[in-house]
Amino acid sequence: MSFWKSLFGGSAASDGPAAAKAGAPESYNGFTIRAAPFKAGAQFQAAGYIEKEIAGVRKEHHFIRADFFSTHEDAVTFSLTKARQIVDLQGERVFDQPS
Repeated sequence: MSFWKSLFGGSAASDGPAAAKAGAPESYNGFTIRAAPFKAGAQFQAAGYIEKEIAGVRKEHHFIRADFFSTHEDAVTFSLTKARQIVDLQGERVFDQPS
């Protein structure tokens, strides 16, 4: 079956941003950030999660960037840098926006 998928451009259910495997969590300024780049063709697209517990409720913001990288490691590094930048610029306001 995978032969037919590759021949006709189908993708496995595990492909794409919804199935991105998030990396190890990192604590940053009271937030938990995780890189979750995903395969997009022959490259990796930057994405990640920002989380924080506020008043006993766990809030989560998922972001996807239009940046592509040739290696998974480069995408992870950029995704973590972008998550830190989002936290620095927006703080808890990031959870006020629709994900």
